[in-house]
Amino acid sequence: MKISAKTYWITLLALGITLYAKAQRLVSGTYTEDDLSELLIPLSEWQPFPRLDDRSAWEQADRALLKQYLDYAEENLDYQWPYIPATKSLLIDRTGDRDEYQAVTFEKRRILGSMILAEIAENKGRFIDPIVNGIWSICEESFWGVPAHLPKTEEYSGLMDVSKPFVDLFAAETATYLAWADYFLGEKFDEISPQIRKRIRYETNRRIFEPLMNQHHAWMRANENGRPPNNWNPWICSNWINAALLLEEDENQRAKLIFKAMQVVDEFLGPYPADGGCDEGPSYWGAAAASLFDTISLLDLATEGAFQYVYADEKVKNMGKFIYRAQISPDYFLNFADADPQPSMAASMIYRYGKAINDPDMMRFGAYYREKEAASLPRFHYFRKFFELFMQEEFLQAETGLPLPKDVWLPDTQVMAARDQEGSTEGFFFAAKGGHNDESHNHNDIGNYVVYYDGLPLLIDVGRGTYTRKTFSGERYTIWYNRSDYHNLPTVNGLTQLPGSLYRAKELDYRTGNNHSTLSMDLAGAYPEDAGIQSWQRTLRLDRGKKVRVSDRYELGEGSTITQHLMTVFPAQVVRPGEVRIPFQNAAGETQPFLLAYDPDKMEVTVEKIALTEPEDRGVGQKWGDRIYRINFVHTTPGERGESSFELYRE
Repeated sequence: MKISAKTYWITLLALGITLYAKAQRLVSGTYTEDDLSELLIPLSEWQPFPRLDDRSAWEQADRALLKQYLDYAEENLDYQWPYIPATKSLLIDRTGDRDEYQAVTFEKRRILGSMILAEIAENKGRFIDPIVNGIWSICEESFWGVPAHLPKTEEYSGLMDVSKPFVDLFAAETATYLAWADYFLGEKFDEISPQIRKRIRYETNRRIFEPLMNQHHAWMRANENGRPPNNWNPWICSNWINAALLLEEDENQRAKLIFKAMQVVDEFLGPYPADGGCDEGPSYWGAAAASLFDTISLLDLATEGAFQYVYADEKVKNMGKFIYRAQISPDYFLNFADADPQPSMAASMIYRYGKAINDPDMMRFGAYYREKEAASLPRFHYFRKFFELFMQEEFLQAETGLPLPKDVWLPDTQVMAARDQEGSTEGFFFAAKGGHNDESHNHNDIGNYVVYYDGLPLLIDVGRGTYTRKTFSGERYTIWYNRSDYHNLPTVNGLTQLPGSLYRAKELDYRTGNNHSTLSMDLAGAYPEDAGIQSWQRTLRLDRGKKVRVSDRYELGEGSTITQHLMTVFPAQVVRPGEVRIPFQNAAGETQPFLLAYDPDKMEVTVEKIALTEPEDRGVGQKWGDRIYRINFVHTTPGERGESSFELYRE
């Protein structure tokens, strides 16, 4: 049979569209809802971890970890589960404070989780009544989430409308705690009263399942500006699936709940950069790509391996690798945008992710952090602890190490990193970014860069401070550390970069070799039109073992002004025209000065210490101490066309 050219191309196009659609639905596009219903192990048969009365199985669990949870729970055996007054909830509206409320609600869940593990550890019933009190107290809360996540309207003003439940991060987390309490201790609860388990299901259905199935939540898909979902999506979906697997007794409804969660998580995964880069940074990776892994691992466990294929996907592999590609040194990681410079590492989860994608580097990386994680107690991502309890023999024998790649280039995320030596923190580490100013947890920071030496900060990205009412509001860019003039960037004609997807880097060019690594881009599009920038070509270069050089070539309107800014944690001083000394301190506390060379015929220099006086600044002080300095280089006669450069090297 002869096929016409038209039919051939139409068929080929249809096949391409089908394959693309399936690629965009990696989690939900392989099985139908009916398929899933057949694949899921029925609730009555599903035992992801040993039941409470299977003591021989629990003897195989990590006794040292269980002892830590037991000790913590014993310290809090007489804990009085607090009522949270309305006035604490109102603080987010009245003063902008979100921490007072969150400190109470997070601690309640932390103690509940520890008590569940403690009861599992000894199985003597000592913790059952306190656990029941905790469950009852949590079920009587007006909102399982936090006031900072309430709509910012007069209708709410910091208090939950209990007639309109919706699901935020911590409401979903709460369902997970209650679901595991029911799984392990349900029979103990029934000996007290059937109302306990009934209450767990009633509240979870009303607060979690019904809203998720019947109303749209903003975190489920891209917003009106096209920004893809951030970590909220997989973080909530992992808890959604966890709770549905453990609590929903109607098997058809159980499959419906889980299948919709699979569809929602694909809204996160589909548009995610193919390079695996997390624009929220490593500290949010633990709830972004890592929560995607949580989601897949739960699905895989509940279907006897039907979701193994997801781990073979190149994007999913790259999403895992990001965590070690963004590493500076054992303690420091890239902290562009709202990320923290020293995030904690969920060691066992990272190891499991690495094993799932067959990445020995990621496995070694995860195992490297196991001792630090061992002392932690559960708060978020609670179910990770159960996996951890049954992997210790393998985990303790695992090889440890840090990959510390020599060069990293993430072309979709537009982030580069380079170091003097592969596998070593000695010498320079240099990283820079392009991107756009509508990234998740965005700072206006296109063209920004950081420099570390021997694994310690030299020129920094300040990152985020304490979250308050301002942080995710129209006032976000009134907070100084979110603005480009408090990054390693220029201010032109008194104007800084603007937020939004229109403001982005252009003409990126990345090159690397044995002795250097270079990224160049045009920054003009990051600034408002009134800045009068026709072009601003920035070239960022590491000459390995020697220096960092940042060069700018620009074309401006007549009568322009330029001020270049650099951020550091050391009290820089001008030692002579053309040289600024930065008194860098090494790990031993010894001063090893660096010189920052500039053209004194083109620039005048001032150094200012940033006063940390606002509520948002508390978090800055917690991360860096009260030692943030900004070096300002004012161009004396910039002209319509010009160039400038900085060179940073050991004195």
